[in-house]
Amino acid sequence: MTRIFRRQMRLAALLLCATLAAPLAIPHSAHAEITGTPEALDADTFDIGMVRIRLHGVDAPELSQTCTHEGGGTWPCGARALERFRELAGQGRVVCTGRERDPYGRIIATCEAAGVDIGRALVSEGLAWAYREYSDDYAPEEARARAAGLGIWQAETQTAWAFRADRWQRAAASAPRTGCPIKGNINGKGERIYHTPWSKYYSRTKINEANGEAWFCDEAEAEAAGWRPAANR
Repeated sequence: MTRIFRRQMRLAALLLCATLAAPLAIPHSAHAEITGTPEALDADTFDIGMVRIRLHGVDAPELSQTCTHEGGGTWPCGARALERFRELAGQGRVVCTGRERDPYGRIIATCEAAGVDIGRALVSEGLAWAYREYSDDYAPEEARARAAGLGIWQAETQTAWAFRADRWQRAAASAPRTGCPIKGNINGKGERIYHTPWSKYYSRTKINEANGEAWFCDEAEAEAAGWRPAANR
């Protein structure tokens, strides 16, 4: 193989990598459009192709989270929110307008399907909180859902951010790596999957570092090391 040919092959490989990585190269200030079929991790976080997207202005219940029912007891608000997200996303082509990139590398975006703002719909139906720490865009919808006692507002319940913080604090206190409770598991197929403290199967997942499994301090660290999030996170 000649030197020139080797250089051409390396250039072709670099161009291919750049093409594959292009969807991730969205500037912080760009209003880029991302379209496609979402693969949901939960009701407010999903992938379109190689791009991980977090819905702007909302915080939906975590998939393993339950909420208080009006008549007592609990209901699976996280699972119901995810189900509704899939229903909304399935009504037409999903079009997301990127706003910025968060510390975890996700694109914060407003997303629509068949002309319906998915985040707005979730908040309006009481299946997500308006994430006021970052935006008040859906505060009016939240106020109406709360007044009507819809979904998460039918009884006093823990917010998604409080749920995550509570699970994190308890897991971090007992993790082998202080403050690093994310479990990097390798399943029977050799797949590297990480579980956050609020993941559905977190408590039953055991970590054997001698077999290459690991503990991580945050999701960005786990993904940089080659682990992907659990499907039932």
